[in-house]
Amino acid sequence: MNEVCFKNLDQENCQSLAVYEKNGGYSVWRKILKGEISADEIINELKASGLRGRGGAGFPTGLKWSFMPRNSDVQKYVVCNSDEGEPGTCKDRDILRYNPHSVIEGMAIGGFVMGATVGYNYIRGEFMEPFERFESALKEAYEAGLLGKNIQKSTVNFDLHTHLGAGAYICGEETALLESIEGKKGQPRFKPPFPANVGLFGKPTTINNTESFASVPEILAQGGQWFADIGVENSGGCKLFSVSGHVQNPANFEVPMGTPFKDLLAMAGGIKKGRKLKAVIPGGSSTPVLTAEVAMTMTMDYDGIEKAGSMLGAGSVIVMDDTTCMVATLTRLAHFYYDESCGQCTPCREGTGWLYRVLKRIMDGKGKADDIDLLLGVSDKIMGNTICALGDAAAMPVESFLRNFREEFEYYIEYGKSMVKG
Repeated sequence: MNEVCFKNLDQENCQSLAVYEKNGGYSVWRKILKGEISADEIINELKASGLRGRGGAGFPTGLKWSFMPRNSDVQKYVVCNSDEGEPGTCKDRDILRYNPHSVIEGMAIGGFVMGATVGYNYIRGEFMEPFERFESALKEAYEAGLLGKNIQKSTVNFDLHTHLGAGAYICGEETALLESIEGKKGQPRFKPPFPANVGLFGKPTTINNTESFASVPEILAQGGQWFADIGVENSGGCKLFSVSGHVQNPANFEVPMGTPFKDLLAMAGGIKKGRKLKAVIPGGSSTPVLTAEVAMTMTMDYDGIEKAGSMLGAGSVIVMDDTTCMVATLTRLAHFYYDESCGQCTPCREGTGWLYRVLKRIMDGKGKADDIDLLLGVSDKIMGNTICALGDAAAMPVESFLRNFREEFEYYIEYGKSMVKG
């Protein structure tokens, strides 16, 4: 197994500085402080590695870092998005619990590359143990002289702070996250301007996901090509997948990109109690649902999942067996997006409410013959008409559930009950 983010998981006190350094941690950072590695070399290695953003967007990390006006004297920031609010996603909190120093080193390296002297790790407010582990690791790093001003008597400066959110899903959107750090209401900003030009406190800022930052030190220690060779074309390296739902062993699994879904399912112990696989959401609740037949043929990488008709997203694999009522499942998801909409954009604010209320009406046995067309029409009016992607996230599950499991919705409307016998 080519483990990167969970490299030291089998060792006692794996979250400590001592264990991290024993296994090569901060070796890249120390070379940077000695002037042995340049910013351009790091960007080239990251581009060669094929590392793409692990938070959902999948943008190439090396390219993203190169966008920052590195040689400008203006204050710049690096921000880690550890908000992790996507239903089904449980990986970033475990990185903070078991390997927090990899995030610290990754952010420090990012700061050096982009000329940013200050960083913030935005952690979801409910993650108290991950927060405490990260704060403890941050204290260790400062006490070891690995952060601060003129680090290790070099010309490199980097200070890192933790910022706790308050549990708003919308703050997983990068510009809403920046607003939250600034003490404002967490609502997305219009783009352009993009954060690389006008970000935190109006200064150039680069935001990456926890897993993205945590992958950087090992990539630079082993070489970009090493990481690329672990995965497949257009999907370099390994990836953390959170497998939940109707499986025997729900957990986080770090596997090479391109791993067949059927193999990942086997790692999770297969379907519970001998039931049959019915559906899979491969990238978190905002990505389209797939039927069992399609899911069993896909590979876990960007292109493989896209070919199957969905998206890799944050790698949040939700598995459903044949006892699952797809009407009830979609109603639950619709309520989540209705509840979490920030209300800034009319299509999302009003549309998510319509989606939930129509689905709830069907669940209450009061569905109408034209409700399916109504749901599709509302979804279409939301898609692409909001400032951020939360609107799309609410609309895509509706479209895919109705496309792949339409007969269940038609049955529920006609008979006022589910066709599924659990």
